[in-house]
Amino acid sequence: MDFALTPKMLEMQSNLRVFIDRHILPANVEWHREVEARRYPMPLLNRLKDRAKAEGLWNLFLPGLRDDEPGTRFSNLEYAPLAELMGRVPWSSEVFNCSAPDTGNMELLHLFATEQQRECWLMPLLEGEIRSCIGITEPDTASSDPTNLQTSIRREGTQYIINGRKWFTSGALHPNAKFVVVMGLSDPRPDANPHARHSMVIVPLNTPGLKIERNVAILNHLSVDGHCEITYRDVCVPSSNLIGEEGQGFALAHARLGPGRVHHCMRTIGQCEVALELMCDRALERKAFGKYLADFANIQDWIAKSRMEIEQARLLTLKAAWRSGSTISDGAISGIST
Repeated sequence: MDFALTPKMLEMQSNLRVFIDRHILPANVEWHREVEARRYPMPLLNRLKDRAKAEGLWNLFLPGLRDDEPGTRFSNLEYAPLAELMGRVPWSSEVFNCSAPDTGNMELLHLFATEQQRECWLMPLLEGEIRSCIGITEPDTASSDPTNLQTSIRREGTQYIINGRKWFTSGALHPNAKFVVVMGLSDPRPDANPHARHSMVIVPLNTPGLKIERNVAILNHLSVDGHCEITYRDVCVPSSNLIGEEGQGFALAHARLGPGRVHHCMRTIGQCEVALELMCDRALERKAFGKYLADFANIQDWIAKSRMEIEQARLLTLKAAWRSGSTISDGAISGIST
């Protein structure tokens, strides 16, 4: 294993760090003001997105891009330190078109979309013109195991009919969200292979029968973009909206979620680094019982333990990124044809 940063990675890290210092951090107060006013800061983000795209800091997460797809072609391992930098300011990933759930949907469509799907959905996502959602989790079943999903995707002639209920569909209230990738049961036979019963289809958010019921709070936090409960009642989409083939939904979900877990972990490590820096600053400025907190042995121990835990988490995440290699990005997933 070799996690050393290549010259290309060092250059991109430097460029990204400069951009964050010059443009993201000075806009942080404005972003929070807009959020507190319950207004999504589209003018601010659009201005920063245009600048990021012009500086080549765009779609940093997606390896194996085609010549007609905008981006930098970084592997999971190369992208991981960049995700950590973005994680220091939680909202900044969207500026670089590197925010979930769009990243996962772009990877999914990049690997498995038809040419029609690429033109209609993938390219606008890659250009940052639209946003998207993913509908997997369900409230009525133990959907942490996707083989339990019950939302039905039934083929009728040249259409699929979708019925079911999803929640925690992040981003569904974003003003630019145009579609949701829905995972559901396409083979209801109880004796069928449990890992070959589900499929994924693209459902435009304005499709009749699709209803956003509510924005679900998470740990008492209500997202501006929404973590929404959505019901599907006889929602009809053309069969051309199927991603991959029928019964491949489980494997497609693995292809989509694998790299995203590395992204989330590295962004979280970025937040941990910020917290550690704040802890150190506090320890050096706060006095108690005539001494700075930093002079107390137990405070030093806590800081040292935090540093070790962050290093361990980073190394484990980098190992996962290294182990993934090009397997997912090359579409070499057993049982899936592109």
